[in-house]
Amino acid sequence: MRPREYDVRYERSAVLLLSLGFGLVGLDRWIISPLFPSMMKELGLDYQDLGNIIGVLGLAWGCSSLLMGGLSDRLGRRRILVGSIVLFSVCSLLTGFVGGLVSLLMVRAVMGITEGAFTPTAVAATAEASRPERRGLNMGMQQSTFALFGIGLGPIIATQLLRVLPSWHWVFGLMLLPGLALAWFVFRTIREPHRLPAFESAVAPAPQERTRWLDLFRYRNIRLAIVALCGAMTCIFVLSAMVPSYLVDHQGIGTSQMGVIASGIGFGAFAGQLAIPGLSDRFGRKPVIVVSLLMAMCMLVGFILQGPVVPLLFLLLFFIAFGTNGCLALLAGTVTVESVPAGLMAAAAGTVMGIAEIFGGGVAPSVAGYLAQHHGIHTVLYLALGGLLLCVSAASFLQETAPKKAGSAARKDAAVTADTGV
Repeated sequence: MRPREYDVRYERSAVLLLSLGFGLVGLDRWIISPLFPSMMKELGLDYQDLGNIIGVLGLAWGCSSLLMGGLSDRLGRRRILVGSIVLFSVCSLLTGFVGGLVSLLMVRAVMGITEGAFTPTAVAATAEASRPERRGLNMGMQQSTFALFGIGLGPIIATQLLRVLPSWHWVFGLMLLPGLALAWFVFRTIREPHRLPAFESAVAPAPQERTRWLDLFRYRNIRLAIVALCGAMTCIFVLSAMVPSYLVDHQGIGTSQMGVIASGIGFGAFAGQLAIPGLSDRFGRKPVIVVSLLMAMCMLVGFILQGPVVPLLFLLLFFIAFGTNGCLALLAGTVTVESVPAGLMAAAAGTVMGIAEIFGGGVAPSVAGYLAQHHGIHTVLYLALGGLLLCVSAASFLQETAPKKAGSAARKDAAVTADTGV
């Protein structure tokens, strides 16, 4: 039988829809941060509550990713994708009906479960639809919309809608409609893996026998990616959750200007997740990750020292997110799926993102909330800086997986072996 050829038209359609899906995930998840100053007055909440609200979604997301990544390998991509989009859109609607902290925590936990199901499944579906030479770029594009819609456009959308809608409750309610429309198009378009070309791992052979979930931890890159991603998510999620309140309460910046500055995280993350994975296709995953993280660390130190100058604060957040989220996309998607056999692809993505979500998206925001409440909101920036230090330390030991670079290294090893007769 002739192997299936890559369908370029399907590749473009799948990447577009899955990108929009992840963008909606980001918007539903992060629109609560710029709305929180309004919510906290009505519901009687504080910084610790904000950290817990962000954290409970991250914990639920992480646990769900651990389970659903492997489950989508068996149940099929489309079924998981469509169901999760509908459910997290409904959860956004329900967020607008909450009357207190307990109900808000419950709704956001369910949202985390549904978004955790979508994420590794979408990563795997994007990799399966992509030609090898465009895999890094496509997966970066697919993940970049999370930041663009959630942290870039989200603060602007939220603050502007508050000016025309009766209250913050209505803002959450509007999120249902685009979710239902997108679920329909995903149902009509996305194909299952058996209808696509076989995915060839860049560094790992195809499994010859049934594998267990614990087999994932035999791969060095998986262990390192988990540690590195915990650090990256700590940085970006702590900043995304706390920067709006930091700018208003510590820097004394108005709500409208706060929305513009905070959007720098989203726009920078979007640009980084487009540019950095694409650069890694050419220059290699590891060197691009390390250089980008070092740049982000320098920018974060500058942000800590910078006073309330709106353009500079925006640019500093832009480049922090550019480096951090670009590397996050590589670690969570491209490096992970290139480091394991095809049969473990979704399980690997779910495991890496799940564990990192539990720590970086769940525990870290709660810790940040405690620090802000008891030691001042400015202290959360040092927690974010520590996350970047952890990330670059682990990433320095990654094994290269880019097809061009990994293939070149393999040919050199074979040549040395032939020359020495070993």
